[in-house]
Amino acid sequence: MNLVERLTEFWAKFTTDIGVTVAVSISVLAFIILYFCVMRFLCNNNSGKVIPVIILAMIIFGGVVLFNEQINNFLFLIVPAIIVLLLVSLYSTELKRAIWSLNNNKLTDSVRSESATDTESFISDCVDEIIKALLDMSKTDTGAIIVLANDNISSQILQSGVKINGDISSELIKSIFFHKTPLHDGAMIINGTKVLAAGCFLPLSQQNDNLPKDLGTRHRAGIGITETIDVISIIVSEESGIISVAKGGKITRYADVNLLRKTLKNYYWQEFASQKR
Repeated sequence: MNLVERLTEFWAKFTTDIGVTVAVSISVLAFIILYFCVMRFLCNNNSGKVIPVIILAMIIFGGVVLFNEQINNFLFLIVPAIIVLLLVSLYSTELKRAIWSLNNNKLTDSVRSESATDTESFISDCVDEIIKALLDMSKTDTGAIIVLANDNISSQILQSGVKINGDISSELIKSIFFHKTPLHDGAMIINGTKVLAAGCFLPLSQQNDNLPKDLGTRHRAGIGITETIDVISIIVSEESGIISVAKGGKITRYADVNLLRKTLKNYYWQEFASQKR
């Protein structure tokens, strides 16, 4: 029996068992899940090299099912399910971050309508003010956590702190993190060109075995928020004054002016571009 005949027989048996409509629906749904969910998810998380392996595995298994009449045709649907389960176990952190980004896209006070008219020069001023505050706090060993959000911080996190909703300035940032103020131990949430809140509590990182032992609660909180939400956090160590940048559950320590400027410009470029769409 040649390949065409076997494919025809396979499809006829498959549709006879469950019906043409259901068969087509399952096929379309499997394609949508595989392409739009699995493959795009892998590409967005720098795992595109895994895609050819998945496709090859599906082709091999499909050939086995196709040419072995003893195997139940429904087993062909098991492979995508197994792949999805493996991805969930391997990319649990990335999945949590994607889900939080979808579900927590509203803020208690929206600033997008206000910041849509901000000019690029004003954004450049915000970058300069944040960097100035970070460098000054680094020199004085003032601990700080600044979270750069994109309208995706949950209301629970915002409500755990104090509402600010003020314009960004180095003096405001430094005054909030001054060690004698009641808000200095929490995180500052920046969304676009506004300081939304300060003194906020963040979830701690779950990477207990993968993080350096000298990182304290402030760093673990700065990393933890990026594990579940697609944000950037900038941490200043109270012990050493070292500035670190956390994104996607990973931390880069000893951040200099160039890295800070690049991080902030990338953040504001995405924010400014989304406002113009």
